[in-house]
Amino acid sequence: MTIRHMILDPPAINRREVYRYARIASDSIEIDNLLCECISEAEPMLEYRVCWVRDDIKRGEELSLATIHSRSSALSRALYGCDEGIVFAATIGIGIDRLIAKYSRIAPSKALVLNALGAERVESLCNKLCSYLDGELCTEGKQLRPRVSPGYGDIELTIQKDIFSLLDCPRRIGLTLTDSLLMSPSKSVTAIAGIGVGGDRGDADKCALCTKDDCDYRS
Repeated sequence: MTIRHMILDPPAINRREVYRYARIASDSIEIDNLLCECISEAEPMLEYRVCWVRDDIKRGEELSLATIHSRSSALSRALYGCDEGIVFAATIGIGIDRLIAKYSRIAPSKALVLNALGAERVESLCNKLCSYLDGELCTEGKQLRPRVSPGYGDIELTIQKDIFSLLDCPRRIGLTLTDSLLMSPSKSVTAIAGIGVGGDRGDADKCALCTKDDCDYRS
């Protein structure tokens, strides 16, 4: 099992997603100008670092995807029918955290938009990594299933400890985990996705796998 890591080029910014994360129903010239200002200030500080492993779900070692996936029914459903999966971590770095902290004191509206921008950036980074991995798997006649993360459905946050140990996140991409299971930098994601045969995406609707019925984003 080999841990791979790389720095990806910045994904294109989806402004509509930024507004959705900020819970802004409609934009305006003022809001658009504020977002442009946030992008201009944040972009030089952003890094797009990822690391991942491809693991056999039946490997059965003490620290493996096999032992992780057996602890969650949502994760077991997401990986149903798969013999392998990808475990990955992605981060856009600490710079945007510092900007959010700075403007939380002096310009809360700007901090709000920066926070939403950070959420959009790391999700776009995850999407870009998954597309990259999908391209690699395509040559084998395989495809990546939808990803799920700790905190999703009944996937406990304690699984973060196993993911961080499996990926060696601090050394690979500078991502650390606190005793309270919070990631630093905060605009970071860990996730697991199954590898299916070509044409088999499994259950493409992640909401169908989740037992949380009061989520604002449930489809």
